[in-house]
Amino acid sequence: MEQTAKNTFKPLTEKEQWLTSQLMNTAITVHKTLGPGLLVSIYEKCVCYELSKRNIPFARQKPLPIVYQDMEIDDALKIDFLVDDLIIIQLKAQENHHAVWEAQLLSYLRLTRKRLGYIMNFNVPLMKDGIKRMIL
Repeated sequence: MEQTAKNTFKPLTEKEQWLTSQLMNTAITVHKTLGPGLLVSIYEKCVCYELSKRNIPFARQKPLPIVYQDMEIDDALKIDFLVDDLIIIQLKAQENHHAVWEAQLLSYLRLTRKRLGYIMNFNVPLMKDGIKRMIL
């Protein structure tokens, strides 16, 4: 199910659509190869490998400073992946989905002024059931 910050949103650009299809294919490929039950760090390295093979630019463990009033907290947070400076990906490998993941992703989207993000939980029988898209 898709989460939106508002009831309406701008349609995805062609680039966002293409990146999304590549990201879904990457997640499914990694999941089909490894299956569920591993550490998130293993999935993260494999996603990096797949994105690199596809020549898709990304930043892994991207620091995200937070500004609170007149104070900046450097490296306060880390985004698992920022893909082509457009899409935020948060990887998980947990049995149960937690609502805080969605709140976290929405916060990251707002703080970075990005509009598209995905939570990808690899600890599911079918990868399609572990992917949640969020749009601002």
